[in-house]
Amino acid sequence: MHKITPFLWFDNNLEEAMDFYVTVFKNTKIGNVARAGENGPVISATFEIEGQEFKALNGGPQFKFNEAISFFVNCENQEEVDELWQKLSDGGEERQCGWVQDKFGLFWQIIPTALGEMLGDPDPEKSKRARDAMLQMHKIDIAALRRAYNQQ
Repeated sequence: MHKITPFLWFDNNLEEAMDFYVTVFKNTKIGNVARAGENGPVISATFEIEGQEFKALNGGPQFKFNEAISFFVNCENQEEVDELWQKLSDGGEERQCGWVQDKFGLFWQIIPTALGEMLGDPDPEKSKRARDAMLQMHKIDIAALRRAYNQQ
């Protein structure tokens, strides 16, 4: 068990959300599921995505997810960015700078590792060009970032 585990409050669609995340991410598993009665609705559950445990509750409509909390996903290449972006934005909302809100309201940052490398470049001009290009994007396009980054 991790010392700190994200705890997510869903309205009444926790089971649907878990089933969805299992299809989005490759390394996932559903853990304990507590139901109201033997075949009743899910009350709470645990699940794991890429080694990160999540606890969740069907708590009702009192609280909604917002951008103050998001999940940062390091992507190795454009293929991974494209796949996760497509799956998470389906029924959700695309946002600027690699952010997407999924159909359950959770916010994800789908970010290629190449972006961090470019933004961390010791040459401030190169870093600025990459940042300025990123600010114009919704889904991050690594090739477009590299073109901006490498301009002379």
